[in-house]
Amino acid sequence: MKLASLKHGRDGKLVVVSNDLAWCADAGHIVPTLQAALDDWDRLEPDLRNLQTDLEHGVIPRDRFHEHDAASPLPRAYQWADGSAYVNHVALVRQARGAEMPESFWHDPLMYQGGSDAFLGPRDPIPLADESWGCDLEAEVVVVTGDVPQGVGRDEALGLIRLVGLTNDVSLRNLIPAELAKGFGFFQSKPASSFSPVFVTPDALGDWWRDGKLHRRLMVDLNGKPFGRAEAAEDMTFDFGTLIAHAAKTRNLGAGTIIGSGTVSNRDEGGGPGKPIAEGGVGYSCLAEVRTVETILRGKPETPFLRDGDTVRIWCEDDRHHSLFGAIEQVVRAA
Repeated sequence: MKLASLKHGRDGKLVVVSNDLAWCADAGHIVPTLQAALDDWDRLEPDLRNLQTDLEHGVIPRDRFHEHDAASPLPRAYQWADGSAYVNHVALVRQARGAEMPESFWHDPLMYQGGSDAFLGPRDPIPLADESWGCDLEAEVVVVTGDVPQGVGRDEALGLIRLVGLTNDVSLRNLIPAELAKGFGFFQSKPASSFSPVFVTPDALGDWWRDGKLHRRLMVDLNGKPFGRAEAAEDMTFDFGTLIAHAAKTRNLGAGTIIGSGTVSNRDEGGGPGKPIAEGGVGYSCLAEVRTVETILRGKPETPFLRDGDTVRIWCEDDRHHSLFGAIEQVVRAA
Protein backbone atom coordinates (compact mmCIF):
# COMPACT_ATOMS: atom_id res chain seq x y z
CA MET A 1 0.00 0.00 0.00
CA LYS A 2 1.22 3.48 -0.89
CA LEU A 3 0.10 6.57 1.02
CA ALA A 4 0.62 10.29 0.49
CA SER A 5 -0.63 13.61 1.85
CA LEU A 6 -1.80 16.32 -0.50
CA LYS A 7 -1.11 19.88 0.63
CA HIS A 8 -4.04 20.94 2.82
CA GLY A 9 -3.74 22.81 6.11
CA ARG A 10 -1.01 21.83 8.51
CA ASP A 11 -1.40 18.07 8.38
CA GLY A 12 -2.32 17.44 4.75
CA LYS A 13 -5.13 15.39 3.23
CA LEU A 14 -4.54 11.63 3.17
CA VAL A 15 -4.78 9.79 -0.15
CA VAL A 16 -3.98 6.26 -1.23
CA VAL A 17 -1.79 6.11 -4.32
CA SER A 18 -1.70 3.53 -7.09
CA ASN A 19 1.35 1.31 -7.38
CA ASP A 20 2.49 3.15 -10.51
CA LEU A 21 2.09 6.52 -8.72
CA ALA A 22 -0.25 7.72 -11.49
CA TRP A 23 -3.53 7.89 -9.56
CA CYS A 24 -4.79 8.65 -6.07
CA ALA A 25 -8.04 8.38 -4.17
CA ASP A 26 -9.21 10.53 -1.27
CA ALA A 27 -9.15 8.58 2.01
CA GLY A 28 -11.01 11.25 3.96
CA HIS A 29 -14.13 9.12 4.47
CA ILE A 30 -11.92 6.61 6.34
CA VAL A 31 -9.46 8.91 8.09
CA PRO A 32 -8.44 12.50 7.28
CA THR A 33 -4.68 12.44 7.88
CA LEU A 34 -1.80 9.98 7.95
CA GLN A 35 -1.08 10.73 11.60
CA ALA A 36 -4.67 9.84 12.50
CA ALA A 37 -4.32 6.61 10.53
CA LEU A 38 -1.14 5.70 12.41
CA ASP A 39 -2.82 6.44 15.74
CA ASP A 40 -5.47 3.78 14.97
CA TRP A 41 -3.57 1.62 12.50
CA ASP A 42 -4.85 -1.84 13.40
CA ARG A 43 -8.46 -0.77 12.85
CA LEU A 44 -8.00 1.48 9.83
CA GLU A 45 -5.30 -0.29 7.81
CA PRO A 46 -7.69 -2.91 6.31
CA ASP A 47 -10.05 -0.17 5.09
CA LEU A 48 -7.16 1.75 3.53
CA ARG A 49 -5.93 -1.41 1.80
CA ASN A 50 -9.42 -2.06 0.42
CA LEU A 51 -9.50 1.50 -0.87
CA GLN A 52 -6.23 0.99 -2.71
CA THR A 53 -7.49 -2.26 -4.21
CA ASP A 54 -10.53 -0.41 -5.53
CA LEU A 55 -8.24 2.32 -6.86
CA GLU A 56 -6.07 -0.20 -8.72
CA HIS A 57 -9.19 -1.73 -10.29
CA GLY A 58 -10.54 1.66 -11.30
CA VAL A 59 -13.92 1.16 -9.63
CA ILE A 60 -13.92 4.33 -7.50
CA PRO A 61 -13.47 8.03 -8.30
CA ARG A 62 -9.80 8.83 -8.71
CA ASP A 63 -7.57 11.76 -9.55
CA ARG A 64 -4.20 12.05 -11.18
CA PHE A 65 -1.46 11.99 -8.57
CA HIS A 66 0.89 14.91 -9.07
CA GLU A 67 3.99 14.86 -6.89
CA HIS A 68 4.15 18.67 -6.97
CA ASP A 69 0.84 18.72 -5.06
CA ALA A 70 2.17 16.48 -2.31
CA ALA A 71 3.31 17.56 1.11
CA SER A 72 5.62 15.30 3.03
CA PRO A 73 3.46 12.26 3.91
CA LEU A 74 3.67 13.46 7.52
CA PRO A 75 3.80 17.26 7.13
CA ARG A 76 4.72 17.38 10.81
CA ALA A 77 5.44 14.55 13.22
CA TYR A 78 5.56 13.97 16.94
CA GLN A 79 9.11 12.72 16.63
CA TRP A 80 11.93 12.65 14.05
CA ALA A 81 15.08 10.81 15.16
CA ASP A 82 17.94 10.31 12.75
CA GLY A 83 20.55 7.63 13.21
CA SER A 84 23.92 7.02 11.61
CA ALA A 85 23.57 3.43 10.46
CA TYR A 86 26.41 3.62 7.92
CA VAL A 87 29.44 3.72 10.17
CA ASN A 88 31.57 3.92 7.03
CA HIS A 89 30.31 7.50 6.61
CA VAL A 90 31.21 8.40 10.20
CA ALA A 91 34.65 6.79 9.89
CA LEU A 92 35.47 8.74 6.73
CA VAL A 93 34.43 12.08 8.18
CA ARG A 94 36.52 11.49 11.31
CA GLN A 95 39.49 10.27 9.26
CA ALA A 96 39.46 13.47 7.21
CA ARG A 97 39.85 15.61 10.30
CA GLY A 98 42.35 13.27 11.97
CA ALA A 99 39.98 12.19 14.75
CA GLU A 100 40.07 8.69 16.21
CA MET A 101 36.93 6.60 15.77
CA PRO A 102 35.73 5.14 19.07
CA GLU A 103 35.23 1.37 18.98
CA SER A 104 31.76 1.86 20.50
CA PHE A 105 30.52 3.41 17.24
CA TRP A 106 30.47 -0.08 15.69
CA HIS A 107 27.98 -1.50 18.19
CA ASP A 108 26.21 1.52 19.73
CA PRO A 109 24.35 3.63 17.13
CA LEU A 110 24.63 7.40 16.95
CA MET A 111 21.28 9.21 16.92
CA TYR A 112 20.01 12.76 17.24
CA GLN A 113 16.50 14.16 17.65
CA GLY A 114 15.64 16.57 14.85
CA GLY A 115 12.99 19.24 14.46
CA SER A 116 9.67 17.78 13.36
CA ASP A 117 7.16 20.61 13.74
CA ALA A 118 7.24 21.41 10.00
CA PHE A 119 8.80 19.46 7.13
CA LEU A 120 9.41 20.68 3.60
CA GLY A 121 7.35 19.15 0.82
CA PRO A 122 9.19 16.88 -1.64
CA ARG A 123 9.18 19.59 -4.34
CA ASP A 124 9.48 22.62 -2.06
CA PRO A 125 12.62 24.75 -2.40
CA ILE A 126 15.34 24.53 0.23
CA PRO A 127 15.51 28.02 1.79
CA LEU A 128 19.06 29.18 2.46
CA ALA A 129 19.68 32.49 4.20
CA ASP A 130 23.48 32.37 4.03
CA GLU A 131 25.61 30.27 1.66
CA SER A 132 28.51 30.46 4.12
CA TRP A 133 26.58 28.08 6.39
CA GLY A 134 27.57 25.20 4.08
CA CYS A 135 24.24 23.73 2.96
CA ASP A 136 24.37 20.01 2.26
CA LEU A 137 21.96 17.33 1.07
CA GLU A 138 21.74 13.99 2.86
CA ALA A 139 19.94 11.17 1.05
CA GLU A 140 18.59 8.60 3.48
CA VAL A 141 16.02 5.86 4.01
CA VAL A 142 13.39 6.33 6.72
CA VAL A 143 10.76 4.26 8.46
CA VAL A 144 7.62 5.29 10.34
CA THR A 145 6.62 3.31 13.42
CA GLY A 146 3.45 2.50 15.26
CA ASP A 147 3.45 2.75 19.05
CA VAL A 148 6.73 1.30 20.32
CA PRO A 149 7.08 0.22 23.97
CA GLN A 150 10.14 1.10 26.00
CA GLY A 151 12.74 -1.66 26.02
CA VAL A 152 11.56 -3.27 22.79
CA GLY A 153 13.91 -5.79 21.20
CA ARG A 154 15.21 -5.64 17.66
CA ASP A 155 12.95 -8.38 16.26
CA GLU A 156 9.79 -7.00 17.83
CA ALA A 157 10.72 -3.51 16.65
CA LEU A 158 10.82 -4.70 13.02
CA GLY A 159 7.16 -5.73 13.35
CA LEU A 160 6.23 -2.21 14.46
CA ILE A 161 7.43 -0.55 11.23
CA ARG A 162 4.38 0.74 9.41
CA LEU A 163 5.87 2.61 6.45
CA VAL A 164 9.13 3.08 4.52
CA GLY A 165 10.28 6.15 2.58
CA LEU A 166 13.14 8.50 1.77
CA THR A 167 14.38 11.80 3.15
CA ASN A 168 16.66 14.67 2.28
CA ASP A 169 18.00 15.51 5.72
CA VAL A 170 19.34 19.00 5.02
CA SER A 171 22.44 19.97 7.02
CA LEU A 172 24.31 23.24 7.47
CA ARG A 173 27.80 21.79 7.72
CA ASN A 174 29.70 24.92 8.66
CA LEU A 175 27.47 25.47 11.69
CA ILE A 176 27.92 21.93 13.00
CA PRO A 177 31.44 22.13 14.54
CA ALA A 178 30.64 25.05 16.85
CA GLU A 179 27.37 23.45 17.95
CA LEU A 180 28.94 20.08 18.69
CA ALA A 181 31.78 21.81 20.56
CA LYS A 182 29.18 23.00 23.07
CA GLY A 183 28.51 19.36 23.92
CA PHE A 184 24.75 19.64 23.47
CA GLY A 185 24.16 18.40 19.92
CA PHE A 186 22.59 19.73 16.72
CA PHE A 187 20.02 22.51 16.56
CA GLN A 188 20.67 25.47 14.25
CA SER A 189 22.70 23.26 11.92
CA LYS A 190 19.67 21.03 11.20
CA PRO A 191 16.92 22.98 9.40
CA ALA A 192 13.71 21.43 8.01
CA SER A 193 14.06 18.11 6.20
CA SER A 194 11.95 16.87 3.29
CA PHE A 195 10.52 13.42 2.58
CA SER A 196 9.51 11.41 -0.47
CA PRO A 197 6.03 12.10 -1.86
CA VAL A 198 4.91 8.57 -0.98
CA PHE A 199 5.48 6.26 1.98
CA VAL A 200 5.06 2.53 1.36
CA THR A 201 4.09 -0.37 3.62
CA PRO A 202 6.96 -2.89 3.97
CA ASP A 203 4.96 -5.74 2.43
CA ALA A 204 4.44 -3.73 -0.77
CA LEU A 205 8.22 -3.72 -1.27
CA GLY A 206 8.40 -7.53 -1.33
CA ASP A 207 11.92 -8.95 -1.19
CA TRP A 208 13.35 -5.45 -1.49
CA TRP A 209 12.51 -5.05 2.20
CA ARG A 210 14.11 -7.69 4.40
CA ASP A 211 16.19 -7.88 7.58
CA GLY A 212 15.20 -4.31 8.41
CA LYS A 213 16.90 -2.90 5.31
CA LEU A 214 15.83 -1.52 1.93
CA HIS A 215 17.58 -3.58 -0.73
CA ARG A 216 17.50 -0.97 -3.49
CA ARG A 217 19.86 1.58 -4.95
CA LEU A 218 19.42 5.13 -3.64
CA MET A 219 19.61 7.48 -6.61
CA VAL A 220 20.92 11.04 -6.20
CA ASP A 221 21.35 13.60 -8.96
CA LEU A 222 22.91 17.03 -8.46
CA ASN A 223 22.14 19.70 -11.06
CA GLY A 224 20.92 17.02 -13.46
CA LYS A 225 24.04 14.86 -13.25
CA PRO A 226 24.43 11.49 -11.46
CA PHE A 227 25.95 12.06 -8.02
CA GLY A 228 25.06 8.98 -5.97
CA ARG A 229 24.00 5.41 -6.72
CA ALA A 230 24.74 3.72 -3.38
CA GLU A 231 23.14 0.41 -2.42
CA ALA A 232 21.02 1.11 0.65
CA ALA A 233 21.44 -2.35 2.18
CA GLU A 234 25.21 -2.57 1.75
CA ASP A 235 27.55 -1.37 4.51
CA MET A 236 24.52 -0.68 6.74
CA THR A 237 25.96 -1.49 10.15
CA PHE A 238 22.66 -1.08 12.04
CA ASP A 239 19.34 -2.20 10.53
CA PHE A 240 16.12 -0.36 11.35
CA GLY A 241 15.09 -2.84 14.04
CA THR A 242 18.32 -2.07 15.87
CA LEU A 243 17.85 1.69 15.42
CA ILE A 244 14.29 1.58 16.77
CA ALA A 245 15.34 -0.54 19.75
CA HIS A 246 18.13 1.95 20.44
CA ALA A 247 15.69 4.88 20.38
CA ALA A 248 13.25 3.06 22.67
CA LYS A 249 15.78 1.97 25.30
CA THR A 250 14.59 4.53 27.87
CA ARG A 251 11.25 5.76 26.48
CA ASN A 252 8.14 4.79 24.57
CA LEU A 253 7.94 5.97 20.96
CA GLY A 254 4.59 7.33 19.82
CA ALA A 255 2.84 6.24 16.63
CA GLY A 256 4.14 8.30 13.74
CA THR A 257 7.74 8.41 14.95
CA ILE A 258 10.10 8.76 11.98
CA ILE A 259 13.48 7.04 12.23
CA GLY A 260 16.21 7.85 9.69
CA SER A 261 19.12 5.70 8.56
CA GLY A 262 21.62 8.50 8.29
CA THR A 263 23.50 9.19 5.06
CA VAL A 264 23.66 6.08 2.88
CA SER A 265 27.32 5.31 2.24
CA ASN A 266 29.18 2.50 0.47
CA ARG A 267 32.88 1.76 0.56
CA ASP A 268 34.81 1.02 -2.60
CA GLU A 269 35.12 -2.64 -3.64
CA GLY A 270 38.68 -2.65 -2.31
CA GLY A 271 37.52 -1.43 1.09
CA GLY A 272 38.69 2.16 0.63
CA PRO A 273 36.62 5.35 0.40
CA GLY A 274 33.92 5.36 -2.26
CA LYS A 275 34.68 6.70 -5.73
CA PRO A 276 32.74 9.21 -7.82
CA ILE A 277 30.42 7.77 -10.45
CA ALA A 278 32.64 9.21 -13.20
CA GLU A 279 35.49 7.05 -11.88
CA GLY A 280 33.47 3.84 -11.82
CA GLY A 281 32.22 4.11 -8.21
CA VAL A 282 28.71 4.43 -6.81
CA GLY A 283 29.21 8.05 -5.80
CA TYR A 284 27.89 9.69 -2.65
CA SER A 285 24.70 10.58 -0.81
CA CYS A 286 25.95 13.87 0.62
CA LEU A 287 28.50 16.54 -0.25
CA ALA A 288 30.33 16.19 3.04
CA GLU A 289 31.46 12.69 2.11
CA VAL A 290 32.87 13.62 -1.29
CA ARG A 291 34.62 16.58 0.35
CA THR A 292 35.99 14.19 2.96
CA VAL A 293 37.35 11.84 0.30
CA GLU A 294 38.94 14.79 -1.51
CA THR A 295 40.60 15.85 1.75
CA ILE A 296 41.94 12.34 2.36
CA LEU A 297 43.27 11.97 -1.18
CA ARG A 298 44.37 15.49 -2.04
CA GLY A 299 44.64 17.38 1.22
CA LYS A 300 41.64 19.69 0.86
CA PRO A 301 37.98 19.67 -0.23
CA GLU A 302 37.23 20.76 -3.79
CA THR A 303 33.48 20.28 -4.22
CA PRO A 304 31.43 23.27 -3.00
CA PHE A 305 28.38 23.03 -0.80
CA LEU A 306 24.95 23.84 -2.24
CA ARG A 307 24.37 27.30 -3.63
CA ASP A 308 21.37 29.32 -4.75
CA GLY A 309 19.90 27.64 -7.85
CA ASP A 310 21.38 24.16 -7.29
CA THR A 311 18.94 21.28 -7.80
CA VAL A 312 18.88 18.03 -5.81
CA ARG A 313 16.91 14.93 -6.85
CA ILE A 314 16.59 11.77 -4.69
CA TRP A 315 14.63 8.62 -5.59
CA CYS A 316 14.57 4.80 -5.75
CA GLU A 317 13.56 2.58 -8.66
CA ASP A 318 12.21 -0.92 -9.15
CA ASP A 319 13.74 -3.35 -11.63
CA ARG A 320 11.80 -1.70 -14.48
CA HIS A 321 13.07 1.77 -13.54
CA HIS A 322 9.72 2.85 -12.09
CA SER A 323 9.89 5.10 -9.04
CA LEU A 324 8.99 3.40 -5.75
CA PHE A 325 8.42 6.42 -3.51
CA GLY A 326 8.26 9.29 -5.98
CA ALA A 327 11.10 11.81 -6.13
CA ILE A 328 12.38 14.45 -3.78
CA GLU A 329 13.38 17.25 -6.14
CA GLN A 330 14.36 20.57 -4.62
CA VAL A 331 15.98 23.78 -5.74
CA VAL A 332 18.09 25.81 -3.31
CA ARG A 333 16.67 29.32 -3.01
CA ALA A 334 18.17 32.31 -1.24
CA ALA A 335 15.88 33.02 1.70
